[in-house]
Amino acid sequence: MNTARVLEFSELENQDVVEQVRAMAHKAVDQFVDDIAPKLQEKKKLTIHELSQIFQKYKQDFIGAMFQGFIEVLHHDVLSQEYAPCPNCGKTRKHLRIASRGTETRHGPSQIHRPYFYCLPCGMGYAPADHDLQLSASRKQHDLQDIALEFMAEMPFERASQLFSKATGISYSEGRMHDLLEDFGEQLTLEQVIPLGQDIEKRIDTLANGSKRRPVLMVATDGALVPIRKPGKRNEKRGENDYNEAKGFRIYLLKRDGINHLASWHQVTDVETFKEGLKSVAARIPRDKVRVGLIGDGASWLWKAMTEAFPNGREILDFYHCSQYIHALGPALYPNDSKKALEWVEGTMTRLSFKGGVSQVIGGLKRLKPRASNVKELIRKTITYLKNNKKRMDYRGARVGGYHIGSGAIESANKFICHTRLKRNGAWWLQTNCNKMLKLRCAIWNGTYESAFANYAANELAKRY
Repeated sequence: MNTARVLEFSELENQDVVEQVRAMAHKAVDQFVDDIAPKLQEKKKLTIHELSQIFQKYKQDFIGAMFQGFIEVLHHDVLSQEYAPCPNCGKTRKHLRIASRGTETRHGPSQIHRPYFYCLPCGMGYAPADHDLQLSASRKQHDLQDIALEFMAEMPFERASQLFSKATGISYSEGRMHDLLEDFGEQLTLEQVIPLGQDIEKRIDTLANGSKRRPVLMVATDGALVPIRKPGKRNEKRGENDYNEAKGFRIYLLKRDGINHLASWHQVTDVETFKEGLKSVAARIPRDKVRVGLIGDGASWLWKAMTEAFPNGREILDFYHCSQYIHALGPALYPNDSKKALEWVEGTMTRLSFKGGVSQVIGGLKRLKPRASNVKELIRKTITYLKNNKKRMDYRGARVGGYHIGSGAIESANKFICHTRLKRNGAWWLQTNCNKMLKLRCAIWNGTYESAFANYAANELAKRY
């Protein structure tokens, strides 16, 4: 009997809230119709495009009013409270006044009228409703910040600002977008950008799908040149701009019809920081469930970073980087016979493609007796390059094992993460802003952006409340 009475009271209370919302919605609809009535009277038949323009012009006020009404109904208790404890000393204080707080969400602008309290001994003002509603410190609330970050991740700030306004009906200036990137990127870490260990393991298990043979996981590293400017204000002399190397890695699984991207990370940083970052990512990968392949060019820092993070990984020299040395040497050996130069290049690359072929190629190069000093030097450099990377050139074994022998995946990551956004006409970046943009783009491509933004929003709220 008591339970029935509680249920009846709860239903009555919920019904009261529904009726309040219904009344508020009717009022907002009436106002919306009054607003667009003059436009409807100007022309009896409106096209889809004309109607869309009218709705776009007035919908923010309409939906914003609806949104504000919902807030006032659902948070009536905190918006009308007369007494509240001080967050610092805990003593109860009476509200000082009703203060208005302007906010903007993707549903339009709203004015939230809430009680404002002040604790004189603590010298502290507070509004409990702000905490209850989880309001951002910015007028633009987190839902708008979320969209703005994805806009600016894909296009220049000025264009992102223009299209954001056109798409949402809310103005978001270029300067505010810059500030948002700085705040968001400052908190974003490699640990947040890289998928969690359990997520990586789940994708490995899905790809393996009961197969007795472990899937191949490739670790590819490379550097991408990005435009960096000297620090200083735009109206100050900053010195010459330059291109710096954004060191990056891409980790992916191989499957029959392509690759399964797991994680990318690019930053303009020193080698030691890069190495530590790669090690922390390696710790998230279940080594017993994959066969690891390491692929890169001839840079020594690159191989040191990968082998320290993945000691048992199979080292593979990028086949196409190796071929550049051979293709450069062919025309030098036979400058007057392009056909013979091509035959030598193709024959040499064929020998390199089989196990043990690199020794044959090195032996053949040592037997060459060119007269020109520049050709001798080119042969010497090629022999040194092949000797240094001999253990990484078992291309036949790599293909049989199902490993990649080319670095196309990391080259692709250089383009779609770094170059597409950073290397635009006239664009020069401060290193710190460049790295923040790279972290944002990596998070989006890694599928970790939503969790990273949720963490950012939670941190911003924690600082205030």
